[in-house]
Amino acid sequence: MNRRKFKLKEEEVNELQWAERHCKDGQTRARYQSVRLYGIGYAVAEIEEITGCNRPSLMEWCRAYGETGIAGLIDKRLGGNRALLQEEEVEEVQVLLHTYTPIQLLGEENCQGSGQFWEVRDLALLVRQRFGVVYKSRTSYYQLFAKCDFTRQRPGQQYLSRREEKVAEFEELLEKN
Repeated sequence: MNRRKFKLKEEEVNELQWAERHCKDGQTRARYQSVRLYGIGYAVAEIEEITGCNRPSLMEWCRAYGETGIAGLIDKRLGGNRALLQEEEVEEVQVLLHTYTPIQLLGEENCQGSGQFWEVRDLALLVRQRFGVVYKSRTSYYQLFAKCDFTRQRPGQQYLSRREEKVAEFEELLEKN
């Protein structure tokens, strides 16, 4: 059995305990607690059960604490919106979507489908041409449609077994009524 090399001194335990009590971020608090528990001799399985962390993360946190102290346990992710388009650009896209059809902006040769309704590929082409932005995921385009208060259109489906004469009869019947 390996002997644990990572042990905390009393002042380090107190420092982590104080930081844990005064931290408002739950994930950072869990890091403080995990490192403190590991440093005072708790088993990894117990720490995993108490804090919900996993062994690789715990070992990484202990390494970071050993190298840089408390600062090594603070969450370094920036957060916030990673939007590639600025708010003004999104507003411009919204105006374009509500004012023009794809065929008017992209031309007949570039638009998908009939060119009357906006589709994801049309929006992607518009955003790339106007702003030089290409999203990696289709979901980003769906979200852009939603930000623009615009419902994305799905192309109409036509059944293979459709009989044109029956459709004409039905449309004639609708006109009479």
